[in-house]
Amino acid sequence: MLRFRLELAAQWLADQLFAAWPRSRPSRARLQACKIISHRGEHDNRRVRENTLAAFDAARAGGVWGIEFDLRWTRDYQPVVIHDPDARRVFGVDLAVAEVDFAELRRRLPEVPTLAEVIERYGRAMHLMMELKRDSLTDHARKRATLQALFAPLTPGEDYHVLALAPELFTPMDFAGEPAFIVVAELNVAAISAQAMQRDFGGIGGQYLLLGNRLVQRHATRGQHVGTGFIASRFCLYRELNRGIEWIYSNHACRLAAIRRRLLD
Repeated sequence: MLRFRLELAAQWLADQLFAAWPRSRPSRARLQACKIISHRGEHDNRRVRENTLAAFDAARAGGVWGIEFDLRWTRDYQPVVIHDPDARRVFGVDLAVAEVDFAELRRRLPEVPTLAEVIERYGRAMHLMMELKRDSLTDHARKRATLQALFAPLTPGEDYHVLALAPELFTPMDFAGEPAFIVVAELNVAAISAQAMQRDFGGIGGQYLLLGNRLVQRHATRGQHVGTGFIASRFCLYRELNRGIEWIYSNHACRLAAIRRRLLD
């Protein structure tokens, strides 16, 4: 917990620095190529909670290109959209997702959407970025069959990508193909970059200070997408676009989308 708080503090300080550091306006071509992704939807976890239909609706209303969300499984193998393994942080409810059936989860936490609801409501209307989380449920064949049926109307890479912190987590989505997979780096940037190259994944993502310019260019040369998060200000957006970042993950995606629109007008 202490390490997490220190990381948040360091991120906040970096954000303040980059927000106040003037940068040159990106070219029109880079603004046009920019794709802004709402990280867990437009939320503040007070009026609107993350990973809910309300948060995703707000992102869509704000003209955001894509939504990032997290997938977990209930005890009876129903895929639902929630980041944490339990509901304490966001909902204040002592409930572990993998330890209850979907009927109980829906009764106690009606705001938690199913993956089916998210796909039906936003598929093709917005680009879907689904992150797979590590869990203790091991029937991967059952997971794969469920996910394959749900994603059947969509085209991998064109309508959605799949994110994960480690390549083995992609197993239930292997039908989508490796070009649809985006591996996300934490502090293990070199290892994750090498894995993305070796496996010909669709790209790599990570915190904007961790993905350096040489790494960005290396993946761009291979035709792989590079996405950075979590951009919060105009000048930080300028910085990322000027160094060739295409995908911008943000907790303030509507604000950034409005800035982009003004610059393109």
